[in-house]
Amino acid sequence: MINITFPDGAKRAYEAGVTALDIAKSISEGLARKVIAANVNGEVWDATRPIHADSAVILLTWSDADGKKAFWHSTAHLMAEAVEASFPGVKFWVGPPLDSGGFYYDMDLGDRKLSEEELSALEKKMNELAKQNNAYVRKDVPKQEAIQYFTEKGDEYKLDLLSNLEDGNITFYTQGNFTDLCRGPHIPATGIIKAIKLTSVAGAYWKGDEKNKMLTRVYGISFPNQKELDEYLQMLEEAKKRDHRKLGKELGIYTMDDDVGQGLPLWLPNGTIVIEELEKLAKETEDAGDYKRVVTPHIAKESMYLTSGHLPYYQDSMYPPMEVDGQKYYLKSMNCPHHHKIFAAEPKSYKDLPLRLAEYGTCYRYEQSGELFGLMRVRCLHMNDAHIYCNKEQFGDEFRAVNDMYLKYFKIFGIDRYVMRLSLHDPEKLGQKYINEPELWLETEALVRKVLVESNIPFVEVKGEGAFYGPKIDVQIWSAIGREFTLATNQVDFAQGRRFNLQYTTADNGHDVPLIIHRAPLGTHERFIGFLLEHYAGKFPVWLAPVQVKILPISDKFSEYTKDVYRALRRAGIRAEIDDRNEKIGKKIRDTELMKIPYMLVIGEKEVNEGKVAIRRQGKGDAGTKSVEEFIAGVKNEIVNRADEV
Repeated sequence: MINITFPDGAKRAYEAGVTALDIAKSISEGLARKVIAANVNGEVWDATRPIHADSAVILLTWSDADGKKAFWHSTAHLMAEAVEASFPGVKFWVGPPLDSGGFYYDMDLGDRKLSEEELSALEKKMNELAKQNNAYVRKDVPKQEAIQYFTEKGDEYKLDLLSNLEDGNITFYTQGNFTDLCRGPHIPATGIIKAIKLTSVAGAYWKGDEKNKMLTRVYGISFPNQKELDEYLQMLEEAKKRDHRKLGKELGIYTMDDDVGQGLPLWLPNGTIVIEELEKLAKETEDAGDYKRVVTPHIAKESMYLTSGHLPYYQDSMYPPMEVDGQKYYLKSMNCPHHHKIFAAEPKSYKDLPLRLAEYGTCYRYEQSGELFGLMRVRCLHMNDAHIYCNKEQFGDEFRAVNDMYLKYFKIFGIDRYVMRLSLHDPEKLGQKYINEPELWLETEALVRKVLVESNIPFVEVKGEGAFYGPKIDVQIWSAIGREFTLATNQVDFAQGRRFNLQYTTADNGHDVPLIIHRAPLGTHERFIGFLLEHYAGKFPVWLAPVQVKILPISDKFSEYTKDVYRALRRAGIRAEIDDRNEKIGKKIRDTELMKIPYMLVIGEKEVNEGKVAIRRQGKGDAGTKSVEEFIAGVKNEIVNRADEV
């Protein structure tokens, strides 16, 4: 017999070899129908995989994030089975679930192309296969046998995957007529998959390297019922309207140019205004929090990044070095080492702490070309960055103050759904992915957890996602239509201080090393503006709108009064433009609506005679008539208070 421990601490004895599905059935048949995977001792398993030793078990359903991932990964295998049946000789690379929802599979179709009509046919085939209710069967095979299997199939992609796996048993999964190299986990059977939609086809370089062959990537989504799929597709239609790449072009926010390079956005005048308003907000907030502003270079010598540890741990995300005067220099991929050098430039005492150094630093990261996506994944990014140097006694208050800053920003931008993801280290990867200081890891993780609990901030814990130098909080937010974004990060660093020999004189005339908090509440301009475009559907609140007021004279006869109104608005600090085109007023209004400008002022004979303006609010129509002074006072109030109304 073995003991199974449940999340509430209760224990039950079962025969060795019991599965999570058996355990669920022993509780209730209703629960068993819902269970699609299990967490066994911190690892996600198939619900049908035998358990042979005492274990802590969490039963996973569609409601659990890991349950969804197993569901979507299983659907990727179902899609591969349908593709193989329709395109004999196809070769597959990888087919993971996506954190954002759904799945994809990269495949080599040879010279063949997938059309939209063929996607529909594949969906139909997948539904047929799902109804067969074939089990997902896990099988351990020796590595040499796995190599022989894919050698006979002539599949160089799977052979490449095998070459990077350790000798020993390899896991295969089979459902129906499809077998794949896979570590799992999977749902019990295909019949659980009730609703499928293949959403798009794209090209993706093998391994994300543009020097390699371009593969076909098919994206899809699946659900355990049709209702959820219908709701998802409705959200997808709304998301298309809000796509930041589409809105960014239409509203003149940014552009990309091949001569500049992939992932290197050019900010147009309208986008630059949004950047400056966000920076103004951050500076005001940081000034109130007693931050000190600094500026650092865009490049640095190799020696500094070796000291920081970024080169060993982060090199794949950095641009290759350039040789200058016999020294290697790297483009700056993060601001922190530069800030550490500023801390070390002058002697510090305990009276100088906490020291908060802030910078809107420009960083460069070499994202793989296949991962670049509009403003969300770029190679040049402007970070709302700061580093706080403090002692352990000050840490709780400082970390809490950073979290409070997040909450302030959420309120300003109308973000009412969020969660802090506490990212921890993986003890098995100390010395590889993480600095080998097990006691410090546990101590700092406990410090962060304590602050989150005391602050009543919603959070989840994720093992193996920490920074290499300490635990961190990743801030997950949801837009107005429910799309999830990773906004920013708040990191604890117990290693860099010692690496850079940072010290301060203590009250008893000794020396100690400061704790460091890395924080970026607004993340990068690029990602945050991409989020805001989709969150607001391009309809920025007045304070953030590139053009706040458009003045629409009905005819040229009113041009002098129009210019007087324009000058009054500009003197008041309101961003205004005049539409003096020789067009009918109806067209001017429609065009201004399309540009999502918050206010329109219509000027005709009546307005000139009365010294007033006729006001229209974007998306809401006529808002009455006011004097210019009254209108300016109202708009300035919205701007000063950063009202979120759109």
